[in-house]
Order: sequence, then C-alpha cells, then structure tokens
Amino acid sequence: MPHASANRATCPGALPRRSFLRASLTGLSTLGIADLLRLESAASATGRAPSRGPSIIVVWLWGGPSHMETFDLKPDAPEEYRGTFRPIPTNVPGIAISEKLPQLARIADKYALIRSVAHDSPGHVNSTHTVLTGYTGELLETPPFTPKYPFIFNAAQKLLPSRLPGLPQWVALPDMRYAGGGHLGPASGPFQVTADPGAANFHVPSLSLNAAQRIRLARRSQLLTSLGQPPPGGDDSGTVNALDIYQQQALDLLEGSAAREAFDLSREDPRLRDRFGRNVVGQRCLLARRLVESGVRLVTVDFPNVPGQKAFSWDDHASVWNIFEQMEIRLPVLDQAVSALIEDLHARGMNQETLVVVMGEMGRTPRLSNFNGQPGREHWGAAMSVLMAGGGMPMGQVIGSTTHKGEEPKDRRFHPSDLLATWYRFLGIDPTQTLPDTAGRPIALLPHGSPIRELG
Repeated sequence: MPHASANRATCPGALPRRSFLRASLTGLSTLGIADLLRLESAASATGRAPSRGPSIIVVWLWGGPSHMETFDLKPDAPEEYRGTFRPIPTNVPGIAISEKLPQLARIADKYALIRSVAHDSPGHVNSTHTVLTGYTGELLETPPFTPKYPFIFNAAQKLLPSRLPGLPQWVALPDMRYAGGGHLGPASGPFQVTADPGAANFHVPSLSLNAAQRIRLARRSQLLTSLGQPPPGGDDSGTVNALDIYQQQALDLLEGSAAREAFDLSREDPRLRDRFGRNVVGQRCLLARRLVESGVRLVTVDFPNVPGQKAFSWDDHASVWNIFEQMEIRLPVLDQAVSALIEDLHARGMNQETLVVVMGEMGRTPRLSNFNGQPGREHWGAAMSVLMAGGGMPMGQVIGSTTHKGEEPKDRRFHPSDLLATWYRFLGIDPTQTLPDTAGRPIALLPHGSPIRELG
C-alpha cells in the first residue's frame, strides 16, 4: 500500500480573523456564520424547537488503528498474526482488551465495543468518505479530495437547530481530514481550532478582538443595520428582520463571552488537566468536554503525533515505522485521555446526553508485514473496531466478533451506514430522510443501514 503521506491532503488551520469577520459580516453573496444560522433556523422551522439535546465527541484515529493491538486481540492466532501485545481482562467478565490500555480496562462497564464493522474501501480518502457518509468513496483518490456527500457532522449541523447563541455547532480540534460538506457546501463545515490547548498562551484568534478591530466591527454592524432598514411600505416577507437576527447572532459569537469562556481551559482544575494528560491529545479531549458542557453539539478530536513518536498518524505500514514501538508510545496517551473523558462525563452527569466515539477510517491487516526486519500492518477495511461510550445506550458489552485470525466479521457484520444510522438516531435525526443537492434533487442521508439494535 502507498505511504499515507501520498494521500494526505493539506488541511486549513483556524480561519484567520480577517477572513472570519469578512465571512460573517459581508453581503448575502458570502456564506458565513450568519448564513449557517439562517440555514439552521430553516431546519428548525419544520416544528423542532431549539433545545440543548444530545452531543457527540469523536476521537478520530486517522490513518487506521489496528484492531489487533487495541480492542480485538487474537492471542491464539498464529504468530505472524497475533503480534507482541497480550489481552488483559476488564472489569466486565468476558471482555478483554490490549494490555496497553489498562485504564480503559477498568471502566469497560462504561463503554461498548463494536468489533465487526467492515467496508471495502482501500485508501485513506475513500475509507474516510465511506465511514463518515455511508456512501462508498471513489476508488481513485484525486486531490483536492472533496467529498461527494456530506459527512455526518455536516449533515447534523445543517439539520439540527442551534443550541445557544454565541457558540458554534461543530468544533474541529484541529480539523477533519478530507471534509468539505459535499452538496451542502462549505457553510456546513466546522469551526476549526489549530492551536494546542495545552500551551500556556492558548487562545482562539478568531474569537479575540483588539480595540481597533472592535471599532471596525461596530462600524460594519452599523452599516448592516442601516442597509437592513425595511423598505417603504414595510417588509411583509420578514426577510430584513431575519437578516438582522442572523447577523446579530454572528456578532454574538465575535463580541460575546460565551465562546471565549468555553475555550478557556485555565478555568479547569489543574489536577483534572493532569488526569487527562498534559499533551495535545489529552487537552483536546478535556476541551471537547468543556465545549459540549457549554453548548457545542459536535466536537471532533484528531489524534496527532505525540511526543517521542516517529508516527504522525495510525498508518502503521511496515515500510515507515515499527508498529509495536509506536503503539508503545501512542496507546498510553489514548488510554489516559479517553478514560479520563469517559469518567469526567459520568462525574458531571453528562454521559446520558453525550456520546463518545473512538475510531478511525479503517483497520489494519491481521497478518503482519515485514520490511527489512521491521513489523507493520497495511490498510484493511474488512475488519475494524469502534468504541462507543455514553449516549444513554447500554454499555459494558461487545457487539459482533471477527474470525480466529481477525480477518473479517464472524457475526453481526456492520457497514459504516449502520454505525451512522445509530448516531443519527441518537441525535434525533431520521436517517432515512433526504436533503436536496445543488440541483435540488433529493439525496438520502444514508444509502442504506439501520441503527444497531444492541445500542437501542
């Protein structure tokens, strides 16, 4: 398989402040935050009243985490399959996970493992598309890797009413690779934060306005107000009033304190920050909890390089690095951050309304590869594991299984569409509904799939 960097797209960072202001406060030809608020209101006009509702935090293990080293070990498989790690028992009888995940092992009653998700896409781009849209990604991966269909996060942002003024619906820490909104367009994308939340000087530039910028912002607001006066004879359609409302909500995000306070990790107990881990992964997971608690509906956390790693992702080809050496460094970080997130949500009574998902776009080949004596695993969509915690769903269970060598599902085979249908149901979205494409044609949210009954 080709090295991951061959397929890796360049992802933009946090939207520059100037672009953010321009997108939010210019005319109707620009899709900005105000436009997103307008779209959300149109969705809620169907009768759904705005409410706090459920939230999803996705810890995204980009590159494809090996199920054979994490949640579906095969100690009795031949040596060329099983690897060097061994399973350990959890606090739920009959469930075992990797010895490198001891903190997650002691709270297995608080999550469910799905061990039989499978798809046929071979690359990072098409696998990501398949897993996050339900529609099979195109086999030929051609830059700029723009998805044909919207990711579940884009669709949810479009369909769900806003929770609170002054807060974005979807925050990506720091990005969502290969995202683009499909036929929903860029307005359905996330608010991106590329800065390291563990840094002493962490702040979100797009939410920080100095005195001069506030003056310019006030002038633009006054201009919009003057331009938005009702025409002679009144505004029977209500369009002008709606414009005022949406532009004001966009201003709330820039001028208000809700977003700045939500992103302020200095308000957290230092001991809790230590519990999550003083690294970019741990602090992003803590920030994700803080954002959800403040009213953000969707948070995606990308798991990047951690200190001491050669690996920049979970793309553990034998030709690039030793999978076991990198897992030794990587798995304790995942173990600490995710276990802390799950326990913190329980401690705050947020586990019923918050669903935590840990997954990547594929698994790895059950049979080990070897490159000049260096072990690794290649791309493999035919079997992958997913961890889900909270959401008011039945926890402390394993759903599905794979064959003796971990090559494919043995029972309860799930397509990513089934997983997405489960998430949509949790969010209160009918997964069978349609959204119009750019030509106005109805496109189904999912091509097929049903919610996983064990999580119902």
